[in-house]
Amino acid sequence: MLSVSNLSVQFGKRVLFDDVNTTFTEGNCYGIIGANGAGKSTFLKILAGQQEPTSGVVNLEPGKRMSVLEQNHNLYDDYPVLETVLRGNKPLFAIKSEMDALYADYNDENAERIGELQTAFEEMDGWNADSSAAALLSNLGITEDLHYELMKDLDGKQKVRVLLAQTLFGNPDVLIMDEPTNDLDYETISWLVDFLADFKNTIIVVSHDRHFLDSVCTHISDIDFGKITHYTGNYTFWYESSQLATRQRAQQNKKAEEKKKELEAFIRRFSANAAKSKQATSRKKMIEKLNINDIKPSSRRYPAIIFEREREAGDQILNIENLESTLEGEVLFKKLNLNLKKDDKVFVFSKDSRATTAFYEIINNKEEPKSGKFEWGITTSQSYLPVDNSEFFQKDLTLVDWLRQYAKTAEEKEEVYIRGFLGKMLFSGEEALKSAKVLSGGEKVRCMLSKMMFQRANVLMLDEPTNHLDLESITAFNNALKNFKGAILFTSHDREFVQSVANRIVELTPNGIIDRYMTFEEYMEDDKIKKLREDLYKE
Repeated sequence: MLSVSNLSVQFGKRVLFDDVNTTFTEGNCYGIIGANGAGKSTFLKILAGQQEPTSGVVNLEPGKRMSVLEQNHNLYDDYPVLETVLRGNKPLFAIKSEMDALYADYNDENAERIGELQTAFEEMDGWNADSSAAALLSNLGITEDLHYELMKDLDGKQKVRVLLAQTLFGNPDVLIMDEPTNDLDYETISWLVDFLADFKNTIIVVSHDRHFLDSVCTHISDIDFGKITHYTGNYTFWYESSQLATRQRAQQNKKAEEKKKELEAFIRRFSANAAKSKQATSRKKMIEKLNINDIKPSSRRYPAIIFEREREAGDQILNIENLESTLEGEVLFKKLNLNLKKDDKVFVFSKDSRATTAFYEIINNKEEPKSGKFEWGITTSQSYLPVDNSEFFQKDLTLVDWLRQYAKTAEEKEEVYIRGFLGKMLFSGEEALKSAKVLSGGEKVRCMLSKMMFQRANVLMLDEPTNHLDLESITAFNNALKNFKGAILFTSHDREFVQSVANRIVELTPNGIIDRYMTFEEYMEDDKIKKLREDLYKE
């Protein structure tokens, strides 16, 4: 379907890809993974013909159509919404445009050409194009009253959904998407997962959303050392199997036959669990292809994130009474009453992200509530990771000196100790001496996590903590929170993160809150809660 031959990409002295040869076949969904800076987005741009490689070629089978999720959200500002979607299928739209022009100037000379175009249009199911495009838009949350508005009149999140509809429209042979779940809510992501699970052609996707990768991928394509290697299975299979293979490599005394049996048992266990999932039918084709010969150790490095507590908290953690927050007269949330227990891991969310951020800022004494009060237990110590951490990186300090600010003991203040700690957080060698002012988003979050580990608090508060992190850091962070013995209040768009950590769900709305002890998936599938959510978000 789509192949890459002798592909090399070099920027100055830096080699991103070196003589890559690989094929993407029909019926498979490939999740492209790699450390930050490995070249995931560059690779997608080259496949899409948006960027030239240094050498090598990309071959799309003749007669096949590729569709690419547009990253420039303002490209179609002067077009109506429905037309923007139709433009996703370029051959169909070209025929439609020519037909419309000929009809406008109808005469005997162009009648024959119109007939040819009509035949081609019918073969491409063109007469149903408008209704198909409209259905896609509605499923992605773009209501019918917006279908004939201009794109420039939509907000950023609505534009993302229209461009996603454009990509999916017309059953393309190859679908290329870079971070398709960004700016989508949980319901829309669920719809997209179901759509892609039933998609029969080739999908190539980059995403930091592990639940999404697990639900749609039949293969993981790992970018490492300038090469791309396909592994059968979804992200969790790749991660767990590569970890197992890495452990086996270290077990010199174990016989090859024992290792083989261990790998076979792992595949059986994984297949049995995957078969029980909601996407069982789409995962069936993945399960059938799993093979122990595909399991290889990974060279990927994971940060060592371990949250320890200086002391265990007593029974009184946090008590909130009738808290309300407004912004310029608009109610973000109200009637918030909450008693936090010491083993609660609470997922705090809202359809309006301003509400959750206001909540954290208030309970960290950075913002005043409209009304109500809160009180922390006397035995608690809190550590907070805000969504905007820029205020912590204003000073021109080396990372060693930056982290030293948060050291509590004489040992922690020593350079050898700090450099060792930073090394475990993937700042090795000279990286530990770079300035805190020039860090990337992901590096800043890793520094903030280092600070939180130094604090050894018994209550953690995290507002969108996975923003900017790569999959390795997200996975390590996720595991650390699952193992943390204290209380957690957190907000995240990473569904796997939420599902695997939270044992309590609190939803903030302008008309009150919903508070339930259950997993996130149970919460989202509960019919009574669906009705309650609908009522609480009504104007």
